[in-house]
Amino acid sequence: MAKGKNNGKKAAAAKKGSSAANKDMLLVGSKVKAAIKEANCNTAGDALEGLNEWVYWLISQATRRASENGRKTVRAHDFMAP
Repeated sequence: MAKGKNNGKKAAAAKKGSSAANKDMLLVGSKVKAAIKEANCNTAGDALEGLNEWVYWLISQATRRASENGRKTVRAHDFMAP
C-alpha cells in the first residue's frame, strides 16, 4: 500500500507544476541550496523549480537575441538586459 501513496504524491506534484514538470532541471540543486544557505536563508520546496523556469526564460531571450543579430552562437552579452 505504501507504493500507492507515493505514486499519488508524485502525480499530485506533477499536476501542481505541470509546466515545470515537462522541463529538465538545468541546475544543480545542491549547489543552489548551498549558495542560498551561505546567504543565511532557507530554500523552499518550489524555489529550484522557479529558478529553473527563470533560467529557461533567460535562455529563450538570449537565443532570440542571437538569432535577431544573425548569429547561431549565444554569447555572454546575449544574457544581459537591454
